[in-house]
Amino acid sequence: MARTGKSTFNEVAGIYDEVRPRYPKKLIEDVLFLSRIPDEGRMLEVGCGTGQITLSFAEHGHSMLCLEPGKNLAKLASRNCRQYPNVVIKTVSFEDWNPESELFDLLISAQAFHWIPPEVGYPKAAEVLRDTGSIALFWNVYPDPDTEFFRLLQDVYQEHAPQLAERFARRDPYEVRIKNREDEINATGLFEKVIVKRYPCSMPYTGDRYIKLLETFSDHRMLDDTARHNLFEAVADLIERFGGTITRPHIVVLYFAKKKT
Repeated sequence: MARTGKSTFNEVAGIYDEVRPRYPKKLIEDVLFLSRIPDEGRMLEVGCGTGQITLSFAEHGHSMLCLEPGKNLAKLASRNCRQYPNVVIKTVSFEDWNPESELFDLLISAQAFHWIPPEVGYPKAAEVLRDTGSIALFWNVYPDPDTEFFRLLQDVYQEHAPQLAERFARRDPYEVRIKNREDEINATGLFEKVIVKRYPCSMPYTGDRYIKLLETFSDHRMLDDTARHNLFEAVADLIERFGGTITRPHIVVLYFAKKKT
């Protein structure tokens, strides 16, 4: 199988589990409140990774079927969720999974749904939901702060990974990207008007930990070995110049919608 951005996460499953930021408790509470999922309700998770968000929902006692195509990621998710017998992990992609006659009250997906072609993902999501069901899709968005460190960081990328620097420079502002995804879901006609919620967060990182975070980004994983090594070394040196620790803000964006009947 050809190596793709989607498949790179499976190569660094342990690091992914260690350093990817967790999700705020308020997001979990909002999803459960908005969905009105009953105590006996069933949840489907698309792309569960190592089970980070899975655990937060499993604590509430719902039955969960979690799909993860990466074998290493699925293995870690099974281990992390072993105390929850109502959580089942299947090593399969959402596209290849056969739901047969299964129906769910809530479909969730964290940092994963964009890997599925929209003409496949949204119709299949609507198909496997009960008439009262909902989708809750969420992503981390990383605004670049206007600080000296992050301005110098762009110079580092321009020198060592110009293809990434140019892509970052060309991309829309993050608020436009948030609106584009909202419009994409609304345009399917399969769901009621999308509710968008934002959860500002920030994480402190040492140089070593920040490099581990970069190791989990698919676009960084796709760099050739020499370019990736030189980039990471330069980023670590820059963080050291700024005292050895930096704070990286991010926003968790939730897109919630009820199935249209």
